[in-house]
Amino acid sequence: MPGTAAIAPLAPVTMALRQLFGTDDVPGLAHGLLVADEVGWSPATSLVDGTRLPELLAAATDQWGGTRHASAALAWKAYCYWAALPAVLGWASARRVPLLVPADVLIHLADHRSLLTLGLRRSTAVAVLPGDPLALAGRPEVQVVAGEAELLAALRATLLDAHLAPMIAAIQAEVRIGARTLLGSVAAGIANAILRAADGLPGSSVAAIDTLLSALDLRDLVELVPDPAGELMVQRCTCCLAFTLPRPTTCAGCCLRRS
Repeated sequence: MPGTAAIAPLAPVTMALRQLFGTDDVPGLAHGLLVADEVGWSPATSLVDGTRLPELLAAATDQWGGTRHASAALAWKAYCYWAALPAVLGWASARRVPLLVPADVLIHLADHRSLLTLGLRRSTAVAVLPGDPLALAGRPEVQVVAGEAELLAALRATLLDAHLAPMIAAIQAEVRIGARTLLGSVAAGIANAILRAADGLPGSSVAAIDTLLSALDLRDLVELVPDPAGELMVQRCTCCLAFTLPRPTTCAGCCLRRS
């Protein structure tokens, strides 16, 4: 309802998360997505600027026991999935995009359920189209953009250009790993999220994946192919390096399985 949407800018995002996971208590994300009490949380700038990145990479090595660069790749795979999810589901479900600059994304590195937990500051800005009920609400955190192209540009500028790309550079300053490998996890995470949430999203999931990944210049890093049951699955064109762990594993869409 418009009244509810005006009061809760991230309502479509939390609803999509609830439909996707069947609960509001998701390992990897703060309960309800927004962090009410920031004690114990740090902004993602502490990873992007390298301050807490060694701590995250050390925790990943302890958890998976692999080489440092493989553990870094898996830590990144987890991080970029949870970091991108609110923007991806917000755009796909309601064309309402939380602007995930590092200063507004909060991290918690002491959650026993997962490698790390992410949440958003309550002041996180949200980009909307002119026809969204929020566009008339006059809220300071709402940014009205001119149209679909501008909304995608805002998503890219905040999620990729200001957040994930600088964090990739920070990881590469710590370990030797290619940007294409890391960006492949971003592309696969986005595509998998939309496919998994498809039943609760309007329109074509294939078109949504193509639009988002094209806007982020990541379209060449994944393919959509039928699985043995005939359902679409994400086929990666790069590897997350999980096969190098002491207990090797491969994702369903691993490029190694295809070869």
